[in-house]
Amino acid sequence: MKRPTIGILTWREGKKFAEPAYFRRLLRAGQELGSTVFLFSPKDVLAAGKQVRGFILDSNGKWQARIFERPDAVFDRYRYTPTQAFKDYVAFRRTSNFLYANNRLANKWRVHEVLDRDTRMHRWLPETLLYNRANFVKMLGRHSYLYVKPLNGTGGRNILCIEKTEQGYRLLGRDKQRAKISTVLKQVDSVQRWVDNWTKKEKYIVQQGLRLQLVPKRAVDMRLLIQKDGQGDWKVTGHGMRVGGERSATSNLHGGGKAIAVPEFLRPRFGEARTAEIVRDCEQLAYQTAESLENHFGRMVEFGLDIGIDVDGRAWLIEVNPKPAREVFREMGALQQYKHAITRPLEYAMYLARTKGREEKESKYSKVAARR
Repeated sequence: MKRPTIGILTWREGKKFAEPAYFRRLLRAGQELGSTVFLFSPKDVLAAGKQVRGFILDSNGKWQARIFERPDAVFDRYRYTPTQAFKDYVAFRRTSNFLYANNRLANKWRVHEVLDRDTRMHRWLPETLLYNRANFVKMLGRHSYLYVKPLNGTGGRNILCIEKTEQGYRLLGRDKQRAKISTVLKQVDSVQRWVDNWTKKEKYIVQQGLRLQLVPKRAVDMRLLIQKDGQGDWKVTGHGMRVGGERSATSNLHGGGKAIAVPEFLRPRFGEARTAEIVRDCEQLAYQTAESLENHFGRMVEFGLDIGIDVDGRAWLIEVNPKPAREVFREMGALQQYKHAITRPLEYAMYLARTKGREEKESKYSKVAARR
């Protein structure tokens, strides 16, 4: 049987790649699974899509370019950046006809709209509106705690938290470089002007803030990874609690957060039975989210869900990331889950290549038989 080839679509500049450490692990995992895995960018597609300049690791662990035939399947890891290269990638995705393991997901607002149309999702969704002055004032009147987030972007950048306190309005956030921002303003008008300035260069949403301070003065959430396996079925790969740095608006690990196993974190606060209920609810949330989004956007391979658990143990869906990091498992020392987190997208891509190839052959034979 032919060794399957899996292309990883990503940003490239020379031999510099967006996620080099992760990609090295992916390529090595591909070898162990019996596939050939290579990296490529939109500009590496040659001969009207029949050949691709792909990058692999040589015997010394250095990146080496080779010409490959069209890959059997493609795993898209091209992540959002506010650049011309990203616009070129979007145009490429619209016109290329590779067999993709994952479609593109829309921005945070569009994802919220799709999920909100599914009544089964309502109990997990915080109130969310597009940011404008009227919506911001409306939300500030309804909730004592708000988040203002860019429609695109990851890693906790440009996220702002606004909290009503006895001293006024406390604003916490992280700018594009993930540097902490902190200020207190007395008047609503001052807050509005400050937030208008924060949001002037791109579009944002304003979202109901949640009382997630299960640890005082620290943001806490669960990162749950759900992925397709080698049979094409959704499986929860694992989850971990992320505890943010002191007075940080987010719990992101690269913003100073730390990862803790879910039972270890929740049991002292909620007890054994309630912890099991919370975990089951979060996993149900994950399966329903995957089903709802895939029904709308088409075939997907994985989602990283940021789930807030409030002081009453209620789960809330904060954000969905279609191209998630998986370092939460390595940080916790959950090495088996980390291995699955690396290999499952490749296993699914191989399954897709195998089943689609078989379908195409069967279709070809049936057409030949029909002509006889």
